[in-house]
Formats: sequence, structure tokens, C-alpha cells
Amino acid sequence: MATGAGAKHRHRVSFRLAAGLLLASLLAPLAAAQPPWWVCGNSGSYTKNSAYQSNLSQLSATLPTNASRDLFATAAVGAAPATVYALALCRGDSNASTCESCVSMAFPEAQQLCGFDEDVAVFYDDCSLRFSKHNFLVVDGSKANLTVIANQQTVSSPVEVFDAAVGKLLNATTSYAAMNSSRRFATGVEEGFGSSYPTIYGLVQCTPDMSPADCRSCLDDIIALTPQHLGGRRGGRIIGVRCNFRYELNKFFTGEPTLRLQTPLAPAPAPNVMPTVTTGGRTRNKMKVALAITLPVVALLLAITILCLCFLRRRLAREDAPSYPTKPEDIEGIGSLLLNLSTIRAATDNFADSNWVGEGGFGAVYKGVLPGGQEIAVKRFSQSSGQGIQELKNELVLIAKLQHKNLVRLVGVCLQEHEKLLVYEYMPNRSIDTILFDPEKSKELDWGRRFSIINGIARGLNYLHEDSQLKIIHRDLKASNVLLHSDYTPKISDFGLARLFGGDQSREATNSVVGTYGYMAPEYAMRGHYSIKSDVFSFGVLILEILTGRRSSGSYSFDESVDLISLVWEHWNTGTIMEIMDSSIRGNAPGDHMLKCIHIGLLCVQDNPVDRPAMSKVNVMLSSSTVSLQAPLKPEFFIPKSGTYSTLYSESYPRASKSTSDSVSQK
Repeated sequence: MATGAGAKHRHRVSFRLAAGLLLASLLAPLAAAQPPWWVCGNSGSYTKNSAYQSNLSQLSATLPTNASRDLFATAAVGAAPATVYALALCRGDSNASTCESCVSMAFPEAQQLCGFDEDVAVFYDDCSLRFSKHNFLVVDGSKANLTVIANQQTVSSPVEVFDAAVGKLLNATTSYAAMNSSRRFATGVEEGFGSSYPTIYGLVQCTPDMSPADCRSCLDDIIALTPQHLGGRRGGRIIGVRCNFRYELNKFFTGEPTLRLQTPLAPAPAPNVMPTVTTGGRTRNKMKVALAITLPVVALLLAITILCLCFLRRRLAREDAPSYPTKPEDIEGIGSLLLNLSTIRAATDNFADSNWVGEGGFGAVYKGVLPGGQEIAVKRFSQSSGQGIQELKNELVLIAKLQHKNLVRLVGVCLQEHEKLLVYEYMPNRSIDTILFDPEKSKELDWGRRFSIINGIARGLNYLHEDSQLKIIHRDLKASNVLLHSDYTPKISDFGLARLFGGDQSREATNSVVGTYGYMAPEYAMRGHYSIKSDVFSFGVLILEILTGRRSSGSYSFDESVDLISLVWEHWNTGTIMEIMDSSIRGNAPGDHMLKCIHIGLLCVQDNPVDRPAMSKVNVMLSSSTVSLQAPLKPEFFIPKSGTYSTLYSESYPRASKSTSDSVSQK
């Protein structure tokens, strides 16, 4: 990071606003000097009077007016390779004239600050502008291309207490912006926090074209970074492509706040008593009445919750433990996710058959609608399911702590009246296998969607393996465990068989091989050894399925009497790979792109785990056109559907000590 000269103390950071390119890490916080703040790309520059400059000039004439209408606009002008992609977002409390003026000013300022760079972002208090030669509009806006702006002053009170208050304010404001604002914008104020800092002001915003769920997920991702990058700061903001937030100790937005959070001061406040959230015009006198009524109720509910959690811990302790220890704090962390059985029964019409959407070895899945209108999927563990409590334990300990655009989000849990229920966000397009392997529905998945799905799964796996605070191995990645949102965004689901690895672990072994044939890595099926490379193998199989439209049966009983991996290898080796591409994309997609994806898929299903790339490397290979790929080796092993290994083992792969059926975990 280099600091530019001048009285405004402006700051310049070099990073790329490009679709598909991965940032190695979040940018270091910028000091909160006077705006503008800017980010200049390093991917290239245009020349004077070039086609790119002409397209940029056309954008500068139209985008400000378009943005002023809805305080937001995106555009793509010109033909490749001189296409200019742009996004303008004005603060939700701005008016049309302020918005138009701000965006208009940003274009000449961008050239003044960054010269002829093709990728530029400029941030003001009232608006932000990004333009690029790359289509960054389709990039995940949560943890890619982030800019942190931090107040240089810090608080003197305990940092943890202050950060918790900031997080509470931002989370409450996020809920309102995502669920109750068509502009995806909200402001909030938290009062009564302390004598030194009596008031904290906050603002959150997503681009208005985001769904409530995506807005919530985007904001949750960047708010989670607050302690790390803004801990103890008197003010700051994190700005992403699609969402942003800001907090200060002084009011910085116009008008009355959308929400007021009031934290009553007391020498020894009751633990976990949440503040009252009120909208703009309510008076403080009502607060006293509300507290007199609600505090006893809250205390009762708190006592019930504690009893339920204690019961849950004892119950889980009696069950078979997973391959890593379950800590008490892991279970205690689900308190905020507890849902009443009556609420879920009402949401699913008492688990009506008309709301049934799927079945697995654990039980059934039902669609429901919560009182606020949020659609949910309820995973109901069967009373006779032997794996129910084990899966429940895994899902609670793991997925409740995982937040990523390409992982299904856990909404809540219910453990009442012998019911074991996990509640997730609902995916309208269900799992990818319901579309991919249907001759008619598969036509919905054109090349663009298939490539986007492959990329999304890769990003989700990379988060599990490397980027999350926990190191997770999924162990059952397959087409039926990849769900699709309404916009076909893929979300990895079902963590019942997942395992947590410590920082110094590279491989684990088990005598109980679980998973689904056709997706199992040979070292896992044959020796019980699993690692992150086991997931890479499953991901490679998924790539081959997505491109060919064929199931990986893991048996000789496939259409051509050979398993999918061997089939793809035969055509790859003879130069006829295009013959087995799905007919709906054959001839309608760039041949070199499809060949590269097949190449990556074959690298992921190499027999030796050492020869398979890590998911971080896979993401680079998918996004880059310059990375050279090594030649894949011929696959020697695959898993038979019958469950007998006899003719397919070599001496280097002795049998697992426990045989398994076709699909131990039928999802």
C-alpha cells in the first residue's frame, strides 16, 4: 500500500477488480482520511482515443443519470475485448441529484487518480463507482475485492465489549435491510452503551438487486471481519462489490435511524438480556413499561433455554462421539438458533405430504415458510435412523460456524418432543442431480450456468479446506448434496459425515467407510484414509458429471459398460472428448474452456492423492487462462457398485477392514 501526497491524505491501493480472480487476503485497513478513497487495478491500461476509452466516455454520460433513479445502476458497454463493466451505488439516504452529481464526479476523478488503468474503484461518502474490463458483476461480493477504511483513533473501554456492541448494532440493522427494505438499506443507533461512548451509529447496504438471503449472507460475511480488521476502532467501514457497512460514534447519515437499540445501564445486567429494538418514532417511556413486562418473561425463557441446552449436552454425550472432541462451547453456541416445534409445524403445515421435497437415510426434508415470509427446508431425522444423532451433532458443531455464499445456511434447530429437526434456507432449484440428469431439465443448464456452478463448488470447498477458521473435510460431496438457489448459485449441503481436522493433521483413517460409491477416492474406499484430497477427488467426479451429463455409478454397469472416469479418460486419450459432452452444451460452448475443465477434472481424480491439486490451486486454474496444466495420468482404480473389491485392488491398496454397501449414506 502506498500513500499518495497532497493535503487530502489520499490513499491508493493496488488490487484487481476482476471476475474470477482471487485475492490472496483482505486488504489492510486504510486510515479514515477525507474521501475520495480509490483502488487502482494492475491488470493493464488503455490508451488515449482507444475503443476502451470511447466506451468509458459513453458510460460516464449515461451511468450517473441511470444511477440517480434507483440510487444504483450496472452497465456493460462495448464489444470484447474493449467492453467496460461498471457498477454505481449511492447511499440509501441520498437523493437523486446528490447521487447523480457524486457518480458524475467519480469518472474524471478516477482518471486523475489512476491514469489510464482499466480497473478502478472510487469511494465517497455518498457513492461508489467501479469499472473494469473484466466482468466483476458476477463475482461473489462478500469476501472478494474488499476495501477496509478504518478510523485511526481507538476506544479506551474494553475492546471486546465495544466490538460486541458494534456487532450487535450491525447485525440488527442487517436483518432489517435484508428482510424489510426493498432498497436493501438501513441505519441504526445503539444508545445507553456506556458513559464514554453513549451512542454508536451504524449503516448497512446491499445492491438493491440482491435477494434477501444473498444480502444477509453478504453482510454477515463482511461484518464477521470487523473484530479482525476494525477491532477497537472508533469508526470504520468495509466495502465489497455488492454490500458494505459503516459505524461511527457520531451521526453520519441523514434522517432518523431505521432502528434504535437501547441497552439499559445497570450495575449487573442479567446475562444475555437483549436490548429492545424500536423503529424511529417510539418514545423512551414505553421502554420502561416494556421492560417491566418483558424482563420476567425473558428470564423464564432464558431458564428454559439453559435447561434445554444442558439436556442436549447430556444427550449428545451419551451418543457415539465423532472423530474429534465435541466441546461444551460448541453446543452452547446454538442457543440463538433454537426454534420452537410449534413454529416449524405451522411453517410446514404439520409436515404435510404436499410439503415433502426429499428423502434420505436420515429421514425426510420438508419445505416451509416462517412467519416473516422466509422459505425454509426442514431436515427431519427419522426416529429409527441410526445415524440421526451423529449427523445432528456434526451439523450443529460444524455448519453453524460456517458462513459462505456457496455453503447452505443453517437457520435453526429444534429438539422437542423426540423430534430432531435442522432448518436450512430453502433452495428453489433443489439439488443439481434433479436437473443435470433429467433429459429435459438439463437444458436449463447452459454452459455459463454449468461453469458458474463448477466455480461456486470450488470456492465453497476451498473455504472449507483453507479459508474458514475450521478445517473441514466434507466426505460426501456429490451431485445430490449440491443445492441450487433460484439464480443457480450452488451451495454445498449435508455436513452429517464431515470431519474437523486440526492444523497439524494431514490425513485420518477409519474402519467405518461411509459415503457414496462413484464419488469415493480410492484411498478412502480401500484403506479408510481420508483427507482434503478425498474431497478433491469427489469434486473432480462432479466436474465430469456436470460436463457430460452422465452419472458416476462407480461400476462396470454404465451405459458403455465402463465407469465415468474411465470413459472420460478413453475419449480424452483418443482426442474424441467432445463426443461425450452433454448434448445441450456441445457446440454451444467454447471448446477450449470445456477441454480445460475436463483436464482439471481428470487431475482431481488422480489415483494418488499427492497428484491431485489443492482446491486453492483448482480455483486458480479455473480462473486463469495462462496457468499451464500438467498432463493427467491414466486412472487405474475405480469403485465397483457391487461393494466387492476383489478384482480391482492392487497390493498397494489393501482392503478396508469393513465392507460397505453401494451408498452407505443415501441422501
